[in-house]
Amino acid sequence: MAEFDPQFLDRMYNNRALVPDHARHFGQWAEASEDARSAHANQCDIAYGDGAMEKLDVFPSRQPGAPVVVFIHGGYWRSLDKSEHSFIAPGFVNQGACVVVPNYALCPAVTLPQIVMQMVKALAWTYRNAHTYGGDPQRITVIGHSAGGHLATMLLACLWPAYAKDLPADLVKHAMSISGLYDLEPVMHTPFLKESLQLTPEQVLLASPAWLPRPRQGKLYTLVGADESPEFVRHNGLMQSAWGKQTVPVCETVPERNHFSVLEDLTAPWQRLHQLANELVLSA
Repeated sequence: MAEFDPQFLDRMYNNRALVPDHARHFGQWAEASEDARSAHANQCDIAYGDGAMEKLDVFPSRQPGAPVVVFIHGGYWRSLDKSEHSFIAPGFVNQGACVVVPNYALCPAVTLPQIVMQMVKALAWTYRNAHTYGGDPQRITVIGHSAGGHLATMLLACLWPAYAKDLPADLVKHAMSISGLYDLEPVMHTPFLKESLQLTPEQVLLASPAWLPRPRQGKLYTLVGADESPEFVRHNGLMQSAWGKQTVPVCETVPERNHFSVLEDLTAPWQRLHQLANELVLSA
């Protein structure tokens, strides 16, 4: 897109407008998350840093040496909360994993690259502390939805030893991005997001995964709902084009799913999206 049409961008990227009953999904997520915290052992609001929002929730595994799933929520880097996403934990805990759900500060209080670095900090904490909760720090998979999918993809590309010498290059073994965003240039020009995200061209360069070098290790699976906007479907194919099929072997469209209902497939062991996620987790 050489020139950006503001009306087109708002139409393509405003998922709440595209899904009129989005509030129903949010309500279901919150209710299911309360149920998940009631039914499964967990520790909430553990600090991974000094910031007010630098906290995470852990659902320990039942046996030591378990794979670790880190789930990062969406909300265009400006809304939603980890507490509304505990509902993704039971599907993985029941299959033997340790689940970590981090929060991050929201725009415009912070910049998008600062959020990326908060997630780097959260993953460093997870690597150093997973064993306390039954997790194997050598078996970390990151899964994210929407803005969280962008962040999960960035974490796969992270140069971990450059951040801290005790961290291995392959700290994140694999990643799955559900309805993720990988080229932030059109996002920067989208009118309804401009005021809160305040993206600059420099930040777009720093934080667009499709513009970063292919990671030397790990696999990324990208999925999107078939009922999402053409722009989200376009984004879904970007990472396979950028990093190649060896690094991104799965790039799929999920039939009859919109931007919110597609995430709910992650909780259902009989759905392909969950099965692909579990495949990544177990192979870590």
